[in-house]
Amino acid sequence: MRDLVIVGAGGFARETAAAAAASWRVRGFVDDDVALHGTVRSGLPVLGAIDSVLRLPDPAIVVCVGNPRAYDVRRRIVARLGLGADRYATVVHPAVEIGAGSVVGPGSVLLAGVVLTADVTVGAHVAVMPQVVLTHDDRVADYATVASGVRLGGGVVVESGAYVGAGALVREGCTVGARSLIGMGSVVLGDVPADQIWAGNPARKLRDADVTVASRS
Repeated sequence: MRDLVIVGAGGFARETAAAAAASWRVRGFVDDDVALHGTVRSGLPVLGAIDSVLRLPDPAIVVCVGNPRAYDVRRRIVARLGLGADRYATVVHPAVEIGAGSVVGPGSVLLAGVVLTADVTVGAHVAVMPQVVLTHDDRVADYATVASGVRLGGGVVVESGAYVGAGALVREGCTVGARSLIGMGSVVLGDVPADQIWAGNPARKLRDADVTVASRS
């Protein structure tokens, strides 16, 4: 087993630690919240600040931060660390099904119950939460988040940095634009432009997304 250090110590990070336990030797978490330094989370130590991983040349890294209010933060942390793709782990829970022709990029996490049916492409630093179904020919680009229980029809494209909220359904062939957010439980029946927030059944635009300049770097 190779050593793994997880960036972040919140809920997603702790879920990732549990998913990684079968394939990695998880050394602990790093987090910029100084109140967490030296504490134990889910049985693992918080080793120090995020930048401390730069002084650890051996462990693999996975960045497990972000939520609907700050869903560009993984991209910013990866840019800040400046590490090569070979330093990043791909964490796949043992209960994930990956169909023929499907690929998953470095730094991505697939939690329990995720299904990639056939010829699905998941990019780098993507978070795929439990019980997600990605069907044939779906493409999920770098830094996207697909929350629990999402179902994507065949040939859906989720562009870079987009966030698809829990339980959302996306019709086959649709595109969710870069850095856009789909609200939980929404039903997406058409293309969603970049940098917008959509919700409802059928989903419609609520407002423009509040996307930082850093998320576009």
